[in-house]
Amino acid sequence: MTAFHEFLPKSYLYLRSGYSTVFFKKDLLAGLTVAIIALPLAMAFAIASGVAPEKGLITAIIAGFLISALGGSRVQIGGPTGAFVVIVYGIIQRTGYEGLAVSTLIASALLLMFGLFRLGSWIKYVPHPLITGFTTGIAVIIFSSQMKDFFGLKMGVVPADFVHKWIAYFQAFNTFSSPTLLVSVSTLGVILFFRKFVPKIPWGIAAIVIATSICVLFQLPVETIQSKFGEIPRSLPWPELPSFSGLSGKWGEIFTDGVTIAFLGAIESLLSAVIADGMIGGRHKSNCELIGQGIANFFSVLFGGIPATGAIARTAANVKTGAETPVAGMLHAVFLFLIILFFAPIVSQIPLAALSAVLVMVAWNMSEIDHFVRLFKAPFGDVATMLTAFLLTVFVDITVAISLGMVLASFFFMKKMSEFSKTVQLTKLFKEPRQEFPERTDPDAIENKIVPPNVEVYEINGPFFFGVADMLKDLTIVFTPPPKVFILRMRHVPMIDASGMHALKEFFQRCQREKTTLLLSGVHGQTAADLKRFGLTKLIGEEHIFPHIDKALARAAIISSSH
Repeated sequence: MTAFHEFLPKSYLYLRSGYSTVFFKKDLLAGLTVAIIALPLAMAFAIASGVAPEKGLITAIIAGFLISALGGSRVQIGGPTGAFVVIVYGIIQRTGYEGLAVSTLIASALLLMFGLFRLGSWIKYVPHPLITGFTTGIAVIIFSSQMKDFFGLKMGVVPADFVHKWIAYFQAFNTFSSPTLLVSVSTLGVILFFRKFVPKIPWGIAAIVIATSICVLFQLPVETIQSKFGEIPRSLPWPELPSFSGLSGKWGEIFTDGVTIAFLGAIESLLSAVIADGMIGGRHKSNCELIGQGIANFFSVLFGGIPATGAIARTAANVKTGAETPVAGMLHAVFLFLIILFFAPIVSQIPLAALSAVLVMVAWNMSEIDHFVRLFKAPFGDVATMLTAFLLTVFVDITVAISLGMVLASFFFMKKMSEFSKTVQLTKLFKEPRQEFPERTDPDAIENKIVPPNVEVYEINGPFFFGVADMLKDLTIVFTPPPKVFILRMRHVPMIDASGMHALKEFFQRCQREKTTLLLSGVHGQTAADLKRFGLTKLIGEEHIFPHIDKALARAAIISSSH
């Protein structure tokens, strides 16, 4: 049982250990509050993604319940999020809802595999500038997608391409609706008022209630959920697998979309869980969280929903309202179901202009513009990674943005690591008299040693990996005549990969051609094991590999004097 403890959901652990009435009261209040916050967001994200609003509610109910019930975070709230708006909208445009559903099924399987193979901790290697870049890019696209409903423009399907979208907006701008714009701007004003002066009241639902009430009271001619999508159903649909018909010839892009959904869902969920850990002083189980996300996405599609992930804003609200256990997230899903069960006709009267104003504010929050600008003070590599992710997300595709962003970040990382891995010539220092270095206290410091004549000593500092393997090629035997012995110190080499091994082998062969004996010193631990496994220990000779410099120098003195 201990081996599988990391896969046990937090809900099971808390309910098994004794769930008190005090906890239930706190979770009940938190669940109700988050449900009120999630209601307009779930519908707004669905509409922005190109699907009916009830699909967002289905996702918040089904996936939201399962993410809390089966996940590895104590306070995580799951459901549709802004991060998926761009992806879902693009997939819907290319392959329809059926393609989205199949892509999400692939993503759910991948998330399960990520968790079962314990890849949850790997997500931390995604660089922060990359996350900032594509998150801000997503915010720009969400903002752009709301202009039609915000201004009430009379136009057909909005183009998916960013540039073409804004061209279409400008061409249709003279068709804007004054009542719609009035509702949008007023709703945005109400949101700003509540955020500044009454922050304890959820600004999203407060603005929606006020806007809907005014529109109904004064019979304003604005488009509503019901007028565009019909009345929201009072119940959940029966579960069924999506249809695979009509998807022939699209399987390549459907699989790619599934990988994108899985990767982004994993990042978003674990990032949300990490933020929640900081707020509650806890620790989530990343692999269990990924498994919960995979199961939740599978059932979300089964009931006709869209991709779901951990929602940072709703998770933070859950914590701030006193949630103690995952039961709060499960109750939030139950409350959402009760709302559509009893109040679906009222919810259907929500004006689309009000929802667009909510998403405009969500986009502003996502952009974190202050943080985005502040990152321009970071090193060049981080700035380049962030801008690449941002520009590719906005103008090309988020899949390309993540892929190329990771490649670019990896190259900059390798370049930075190579700067720490230096080949340092030490011989000129070593031949100074010992008494000139009284401050040296390291017994292994080469300055305290006597280097025999015709012996050169170099030291590698840092990881010896493929990014710096060429430094031994640059370290050619340029001495005339070549030294009789060449000592290569490796005491500060924590790891060596296959490229480093190959470079070391080529350097050994070069020394052989020059009639120079190669000695290695400071070889121990994992480095020694790697050299042996690769066959270099046998090639160079065990008698030429030493754990400390003293024995290497003694061996060098014997070799030097024998010639």
